Amino acid sequence: MSQAIGNTALAYARTWHLVDARQRVLGRMATGIATTLMGKHKPIYDPASDCGDYVVVVNAKEVLVSGRKAEQKLYRHHTGYPGGLKEITFNQLKEKDSTEAIRKAVSGMLPKNRLRDVRLERLYIFDGEDHPYKENIIKRHGLEQQQQK
Repeated sequence: MSQAIGNTALAYARTWHLVDARQRVLGRMATGIATTLMGKHKPIYDPASDCGDYVVVVNAKEVLVSGRKAEQKLYRHHTGYPGGLKEITFNQLKEKDSTEAIRKAVSGMLPKNRLRDVRLERLYIFDGEDHPYKENIIKRHGLEQQQQK
């Protein structure tokens, strides 16, 4: 029996996951996406190696937040000039760019190291159902729950 079971090319192969964001809570969905991007669902996971998969998120404009977070949650950034702190609420961010709220949530759940940007490059977020990666998708998440309702 071979000793290199976990280090085969098949174990490191990147699969494509489709996540439907329709009527899903942002935080719970983002944790699952971050886990998939890091590769924690694989038996060969190593924090220092990049072994995660691709994730395609559709229907980003229909994502939900619980409670009154839609009006209360603030996203802040600084322009670099004195007094340049800018604040925007979740609703305003969703109107401006609905994909950015998911990207910021997933980015905050990834480790803050050199692999963060590399992992975020494998995250593709789309407002509607249409995306150019239909041939690549192997696993679908969030679609089973909606079909049961």
